[in-house]
Amino acid sequence: MQQKEKKTVDQTTQVNNKKIAIQYQLFRWGPCLVKLSISKENQELFLKEAKASVTNFETRLAGIVTKQVAFRDYTVFESFFGKIFELYADALQKWTGDDSIDFKQKYELDALWANFQGPGDFNPPHDHGGTLSWVIFLDVPEELIEENKKYKGRSAGPGGITFIYGDGPRESVTHHSFVPKSGDMYIFPAWLKHWVYPFKSNCVRTSVSGNVRDYLKIKDVKGLKPVEAKDVMKKIKEPALKGNN
Repeated sequence: MQQKEKKTVDQTTQVNNKKIAIQYQLFRWGPCLVKLSISKENQELFLKEAKASVTNFETRLAGIVTKQVAFRDYTVFESFFGKIFELYADALQKWTGDDSIDFKQKYELDALWANFQGPGDFNPPHDHGGTLSWVIFLDVPEELIEENKKYKGRSAGPGGITFIYGDGPRESVTHHSFVPKSGDMYIFPAWLKHWVYPFKSNCVRTSVSGNVRDYLKIKDVKGLKPVEAKDVMKKIKEPALKGNN
């Protein structure tokens, strides 16, 4: 999807002792990553359901994590995620600058699971299935926060999360790193690679992640008809015929 320019900037420079105004444009680039904070009430609701869930979800995930369980009941959170999807749709329209696309009511909850991350656990670089993904940090212990404060390196540090997109020299923005706190939520395209750093503190950090997928609204299905073999062959032949003209 082509993104419109972010803004136009006027810059005055000096050439041969004369001031010349040069106008240039900045362009948005890459995926739409959104960060927000959820309410304490929603944190407690997610945390309660996470602790009550017991179905092992490990075989479907990439993480080396102490405990990963599928939520036993998605319906409890339908209202919450309905609002979140609308929020992301609004952000995506602003990010792309394209008002002609209706992003709203485009998503359907596909998977929801809890991560109980202990000392030494981590998530390697990975992406998700579906269309849209997120992670909510429900409980970030104080011990982990203090450990990260003592970190002197250049990465996100113990317990951090990094999102990566594209290649380039250091002056190119190819990643964003964060040190999450309780209540932080990150929403991003499912294909966006990311990873979570390990920590040493003797504690457990709890988060919830999930995926959504596109779906066709009933009104969009009306008028569709079965595809016939002759129609497929016609489509295949058309480009070849055009190329011979």
